[in-house]
Amino acid sequence: MTHANEILVEGVEIEQERPKPQVQKCAPAKSVVVKSTDMSEDMQKEAIAVAHRAIEQFQLEKDIASHIKVEFDRKFFPSWHCVVGRNFGSYVTHETNHFIYFYVQHIAIMLFKTGF
Repeated sequence: MTHANEILVEGVEIEQERPKPQVQKCAPAKSVVVKSTDMSEDMQKEAIAVAHRAIEQFQLEKDIASHIKVEFDRKFFPSWHCVVGRNFGSYVTHETNHFIYFYVQHIAIMLFKTGF
């Protein structure tokens, strides 16, 4: 059995998986599951907070992704890339310590930085 780290972001409990998926035990309205990351804990918290705001503000996945990307470019300097959806595969190259793949409810979010 694997153990998960718990991170608290603005009253939202986040379960971070290591290495196998765990069942999220948060209320469905605010559930967050981090599937994979190499980001610092502070940057993870920021990604999740920005994603929550984007999901509250926008309906379309492309608008959610755009908002997250623009906020991270502004706060952590370009070039960030964001994919938002319910069903996608990916294989990306990213800068070390600048990748996170997580779910907010049933919406998958992959955010990463690359300067290549």
